[in-house]
Amino acid sequence: MLYRKTTPVKEGEIVLCKVTKIFHSSVFAEIIEHGNKSGMIHISEIAPGRIRNLRDYVKEGKQIICVILRINKERGHIDLSLRRVGSNQQREKLEQIKQELKAEKVIAKLAGEMKLKSLELYKKISPKILEEYDYIHDAFKEVVSSEVTLEELGVDKEIAEKLTLAVKDRFKEPIALLKGDITLKTYEPNGIDKIKTLLAKVQTVREDLNIKYMGAGKYNFTFKDKDIQHAEKDLAKMEKIVMGFSDGKINTSAFDRQRATMEEQ
Repeated sequence: MLYRKTTPVKEGEIVLCKVTKIFHSSVFAEIIEHGNKSGMIHISEIAPGRIRNLRDYVKEGKQIICVILRINKERGHIDLSLRRVGSNQQREKLEQIKQELKAEKVIAKLAGEMKLKSLELYKKISPKILEEYDYIHDAFKEVVSSEVTLEELGVDKEIAEKLTLAVKDRFKEPIALLKGDITLKTYEPNGIDKIKTLLAKVQTVREDLNIKYMGAGKYNFTFKDKDIQHAEKDLAKMEKIVMGFSDGKINTSAFDRQRATMEEQ
């Protein structure tokens, strides 16, 4: 990974580390994003509860996500914690690293085409971008959505033109994927017709809505939208139609939507 932060380490920062040494009651790790910086994880900050053997939790050379607890600038010591990193923080950090590695692959491929070394091209591109963004991939995504151009960020015109084409080919504008379940039950003689009529009304909300029968009165639905707010409004319309199906004791309905997830096209 070529990426290195241009800002100093700070307390509370979530960082990618690589375990370098394991002792009886502590672990030392390189803070990858901050170059040659090293930190120490006390045994009490590895995991909750009693730990008999640190090697059951960490291995030398393994990458881990930590949070910076304390920084002693005078002594140059950095205390890290592994156990205080929440699952959401870990997922978010891993996704950032994944996207940054993806950006570096784009740069490496272009470097090969330009007969340059990856690091050489990276150094021509990264300083200007990292003045404005925390990560290279953040800038690339805004290039895709036309919010900024690489030339505006100070990248050489010839490189910017070639890199823009490469970025737009590899990075796609994210869209929201929405899905859930509709449960419909009726004991009326014409119940099947009523359900078909209802589903037809739901379908009118969005032409791209995909409805699939799963059995036992349950229908799965999915659709995608670039505008999450627009998608939420359509969901509300669908829910209103479905919940209007309830009619006393003979009909029941349920609308169970799952959380929207962002995906690349």
